[in-house]
Amino acid sequence: MTVQLSVSIVAYHNYDDIKKAISTLEKYTPTTLTKKIYVVDNGNDGTQNGENTEFVDFLSDYDDVQYIDMKKNLGFGKGHNTILPLIDSEYHCIMNPDIIFTEDAFSPILKYMNDNPSVGMTIPNIVDMKGNRQKVYREELTVFDMFIRMFCKDLFPRRVAEHTLQYEDYSKPFHVPFGQGSFLVIRSELFKKLKGFDEKYFMYVEDADLCKRVNQISNLMYFPGATVIHKWEKASHKNKTLFKYHVQSMKYYFKKWGYKWI
Repeated sequence: MTVQLSVSIVAYHNYDDIKKAISTLEKYTPTTLTKKIYVVDNGNDGTQNGENTEFVDFLSDYDDVQYIDMKKNLGFGKGHNTILPLIDSEYHCIMNPDIIFTEDAFSPILKYMNDNPSVGMTIPNIVDMKGNRQKVYREELTVFDMFIRMFCKDLFPRRVAEHTLQYEDYSKPFHVPFGQGSFLVIRSELFKKLKGFDEKYFMYVEDADLCKRVNQISNLMYFPGATVIHKWEKASHKNKTLFKYHVQSMKYYFKKWGYKWI
């Protein structure tokens, strides 16, 4: 059945976060907006001793939620791509597990995109738990900006501000070269045309790659008329293995698109 909206969430042992995400999504999204939510579990490798049993029971209470157990960790992009053949919707939301809704975010986003056919993908106002806007709107990646972000961002505050589009007027829509992939709403037809994420990224930077491909044939726009909360723990800055994945992804990105140094 064709629905207005599909949503994909990739799980990796963060079941409590996803329960919060889905319960608040269901609470604030009107029933008149038809939707289908896919939860792709990358963390159920048989080692967690039934950790997800209660989680699956929770999901079963919602008629519009489908749980998909991958039995292994496919990575972020491949996890989201798993549901590409299942999507039968007008719009698709790529959503992180740690998103929280405090309002109906989808209705105004979908209306904005309906009213603006040139907009292929939208990123709304994304804030932290204290209501501060997160720096998830960026210029295209450069080697210099990634180096600053990882090692010395306090030394180049003006450059960081420019890279994270701090000088834009956030009271109105504007074009975004790269929107961080915690919450993106894309036309389903476009997502399928692009074949989703590039699966050569295991995790990290696949969102920058998707945004670049969207902007080559359409437009990614910031939309101020909807707000979601993103907890955002920035795990790769604290974990050596995740940091390694981040560096590997950056190398692949610059090899694919060319080394833009500054």
